[in-house]
Amino acid sequence: MQRYFFNEPYQNQSCFEATAEMYHHMVHVMRMQVGDEVYLAFTNQQVIIAEIVEITAQTLWLKEVAKESQQKELPIEITIASGYPKGDKLEWIVQKGTELGAHQFIGFPASSSVVKWDAKKLAKKAQRLTKIAQEAAEQSHRQVVPTIQLLDQKVSLERQLADYDMVLVAYEESAKQGEKAMLAQVFNQLTTNQRLLVIFGPEGGLTPQEVDQFEEKGAVLCGLGPRILRTETAPLYLLAAASYHFELNG
Repeated sequence: MQRYFFNEPYQNQSCFEATAEMYHHMVHVMRMQVGDEVYLAFTNQQVIIAEIVEITAQTLWLKEVAKESQQKELPIEITIASGYPKGDKLEWIVQKGTELGAHQFIGFPASSSVVKWDAKKLAKKAQRLTKIAQEAAEQSHRQVVPTIQLLDQKVSLERQLADYDMVLVAYEESAKQGEKAMLAQVFNQLTTNQRLLVIFGPEGGLTPQEVDQFEEKGAVLCGLGPRILRTETAPLYLLAAASYHFELNG
């Protein structure tokens, strides 16, 4: 069943109105008709099953049939912060990371980042990534669409560290030294609705100076197993580990 996101909180009402892009997708892409059912997801994580009751030239009306009961979101909010990688790797991270349960994605210019995006390019890129996140959230039946934040300065990320309950830095030197306990320790410390930020470097990794700066602001270094992961693979490893720990492990 198709899933659509309303950019508003759920309120109990007789009918829900679909217009613009949502209307176009339902009517012209999916060829839906009166009697068809869809999922409608709202910003307060309420999801309902709704039936199409009327289709006009520009508007489609739906009525609530039932509420979705299954919880689809991780019990903690995980933000993935990636030093800008080359090519379309950030799109891959957002798409697959959304499927795996990330709550937010932050891009920042790390010292080793090769790409240099101006304000116009960042705005256009953020728009595309938001679209990718929404499509991935629909496909994976998420209850929320992850938010996208693309920064033009690394210091903007540093200023946000205090907003999180825990901050991890995925550091390949920690992996090389055999560190393997910190990720599990952090997962064990976190409780429902707490916020975790995890910082990943670009292809060249994070510099020792960057790592020191993050540590000075309270971040903790961690390895992600004995193998060195690519910049687009590491966030997916972490999210999969979080899903196992919080959703599948007992």
